[in-house]
Amino acid sequence: MVHSKRRKNILKLTKGYKWGRSTKIKSAKMAAKKAGQHAYNDRRKKKRNFRGLWLIRINAAVREHGLSYSRFIDALKKKNITLNRRVLSEIAGDQPKIFAQIVAMAK
Repeated sequence: MVHSKRRKNILKLTKGYKWGRSTKIKSAKMAAKKAGQHAYNDRRKKKRNFRGLWLIRINAAVREHGLSYSRFIDALKKKNITLNRRVLSEIAGDQPKIFAQIVAMAK
């Protein structure tokens, strides 16, 4: 009873996998375990990837105003303007006029 329930749950996790990894219990166990490891690691990588994307967006927007990313961030810190990179990238993409005002304040 327990054996068949456990087997059914593992095979449910690996539904749609290629070759024997969706039907053969030994391969399915390994595939499910590996998929779990990738899912765990990628939840952490996702945060890194988004931060990199924000930096690229801010850099592109700031260069239109004749600054580099590093000089812009330094100027913000010196003027005590505390906006995080996520917010800055959203403003740069959605509201360029407001972003231009932020750049002007930082200069």
